[in-house]
Amino acid sequence: MEMGFYFYTACCFLVIFSKASTAVDTLSQSDSLTDGMTLVSGDGSFQLGFFSPGSSKNRYLGIWYNNIPMQTVVWVANRVNPINDSTGLLKIQSNGKILLQVQNKTAVWCANSTARVDNPVLQLLDSGNLVVRDGKDSEPENYLWQSFDYPSDTMLPGMKIGIDLRTGFHRRLAAWKNWDDPSPGDLTFGVEFHGSPEMVLRKGSEKYQRSGLWNGDGFSGTPKLRLNPIFDYDFIWNDNEVYYIYSLKNKSVMSRFVLNQTQSVRQRYTWNPEAQTWMQFSMMPSDYCDKFGRCGPNVDCDGNKLPTCQCLTGFRPRRLDRWNASDYTAGCIHSEPLNCQSGDGFIRIGKVKTPDTSNSWVNQTMNLKECRAKCLSNCSCMAYTNVYVTRGGSGCAMWFGDLLDIKQFQSDGQDLYVRMSASEAGTAL
Repeated sequence: MEMGFYFYTACCFLVIFSKASTAVDTLSQSDSLTDGMTLVSGDGSFQLGFFSPGSSKNRYLGIWYNNIPMQTVVWVANRVNPINDSTGLLKIQSNGKILLQVQNKTAVWCANSTARVDNPVLQLLDSGNLVVRDGKDSEPENYLWQSFDYPSDTMLPGMKIGIDLRTGFHRRLAAWKNWDDPSPGDLTFGVEFHGSPEMVLRKGSEKYQRSGLWNGDGFSGTPKLRLNPIFDYDFIWNDNEVYYIYSLKNKSVMSRFVLNQTQSVRQRYTWNPEAQTWMQFSMMPSDYCDKFGRCGPNVDCDGNKLPTCQCLTGFRPRRLDRWNASDYTAGCIHSEPLNCQSGDGFIRIGKVKTPDTSNSWVNQTMNLKECRAKCLSNCSCMAYTNVYVTRGGSGCAMWFGDLLDIKQFQSDGQDLYVRMSASEAGTAL
């Protein structure tokens, strides 16, 4: 009899052990995930489980890269509700609701799916996306819920950062408060849409850095990025949605885009297998002129000139005394007053990051000639340009009132046509 008992327990251990040693990427209703267990995506790229960040003892449910030694967390479920012991339990209910509980009773985080299915499962995909889907249906458009819709501080390939224009739903990044605390800091990154959409980094309510207009080839604030060897990117803007997305040129490369609260920057890192470390590939803001509104209105910020802040052609300092004391915040005004009735003109300023879009208007089909005429006929229109620079240029963007946050580039950049008095604009366009 005793012999049979030992044999039975050995079998049990054997079964439990063999199940634990095979990586599982899916949780069904009959399963639960406890602290110490993990899901691993099919190709082994990502892992979901409980972790403690930095020197914290708190437990969080998160997703991290599975096959690199340095634990790099890309998503956190219970950002604002840490678990202070090891009794965390994740399960999926029959209605498709994901529930993260402590001590089997208190919910610290949950995710509701909208549709109802017979057999919902929770699956960690190779992309790092955690999805709820019908057990029999793996079509992405039919996911009931996905973590890519609720990003933390990290953007991964295939993730959209932007706005669903039909529902008003925003997908945006928010930095960790610090290395030990994944709760949202005040550094955020997302699409802002006033007239024309652009990507904006904010520190609290302050605009901190923006991308410039999307011109079909890239953002006017980062004109050289298209030539990079690591990733392709796109900005989709139609009636349904507006979003930024990127994909890796080489699938074996690991590259992530992350917000850094302590340095107030957004960084792109690429994993270096030889050095076994993350190498910084790029950073924004990257120079003095990238930070929003450094120079006040109607000023061109040019890192290759002294002073860095230069009045736009045809403008003079609004407060000369302050300007001469290196305080550029008051900006510049037209040297010659505009006279809308007697006919103003425009001067072309080349190779710039387009102004802040807060007071802008966009038409995606007008040509440059029609754009000029429309701007000229509106006395408060101060500048215009093509929206798209590809295929000879198309579309019309117009700016009203003061022109804010213009940056000068040496090459690339975009043309901007700025309104001048007819007497000032001898070579008016």
